[in-house]
Amino acid sequence: MPLLGQSPGIAAIRRTLEQVADTNLTVLLQGESGTGKEVVARLLAARRGRAASFVKINCAAIPQELWESELFGYEPGAFTGANRQKSGKFELAEDGTIFLDEISEMPLQLQAKLLQVLQDGEFSRLGGCRSLSVDVRVVAATNLDLQQAVRAGEFRRDLFYRLNVISLVLPPLRQRCEDVPLLANHFLEQYAVRYERRPPPFGPELLRRMAAYAWPGNVRELENLVKRYVVLGDAEARVAELLTPVPPPHPPLAAGAPLAPALPGPEPAGGSLLTISRRAAWQAERAAILAALGETHWNRRLAARKLQISYKSLQNKLRALLAEGAA
Repeated sequence: MPLLGQSPGIAAIRRTLEQVADTNLTVLLQGESGTGKEVVARLLAARRGRAASFVKINCAAIPQELWESELFGYEPGAFTGANRQKSGKFELAEDGTIFLDEISEMPLQLQAKLLQVLQDGEFSRLGGCRSLSVDVRVVAATNLDLQQAVRAGEFRRDLFYRLNVISLVLPPLRQRCEDVPLLANHFLEQYAVRYERRPPPFGPELLRRMAAYAWPGNVRELENLVKRYVVLGDAEARVAELLTPVPPPHPPLAAGAPLAPALPGPEPAGGSLLTISRRAAWQAERAAILAALGETHWNRRLAARKLQISYKSLQNKLRALLAEGAA
């Protein structure tokens, strides 16, 4: 798929791609989920020639114990069941592009070995002692703030600087609403051919409503909506229903629900200084958490980073908050 859009943000990204596509510079793609980071990575890979390989790795989907063998391969006898030599993803991407999606999920111990590959262009297979050289362009992507992850000790600072040679931030669809009609009609033509349907074109009013929608799932959400439109036929009412904002994955919280269990409720009048300070603290904490969740469209992991607390702590606070709200 081409990088469609006439908005200034997309035009700037296209200009940068033209400048770096025929180089071997490392590229870091940042942006919310569904903004098209893989599309950009594939465009970069395509500029290296038709024979150039493109190897994608979803860093969030690999079990920790398999990381090293997946990326760098292994030698016979490296572990129980390793009966033959196996090439890793870096070898398979030789002279091409390796796309490390959700790079923030890579374990710290593997980040050190990735750093070595970026610095020296060399690595060794698991269980091996011979260094192998590779010529691979690395494109990494994340929907999180890597600088915040560095500050939190969850991502190596030196690796961040190695990845951040060329940095592209893909804008969310709500910030490029002028591109929505173009994208919607592109997907309409694409899936009408794929599914052999003849759906009615989008009317001006429907396109206006689509451009005004916030698209929390970005281009991916728009693409899926158009797929459903094509398959359902005359589905304007269905599309209008889909454009209704989706409620958060948790039920709405009561206005006065405290965050922490066992906190005393408001007293009829006065109260001790400790009680008053505790009450003010949980009200402020509750407001901060709800604000962070709203800004991240209820992405709890990203909200935890914004609040500078652990994901587990946020989960515990939400459970306590919901329990109090249901009481």
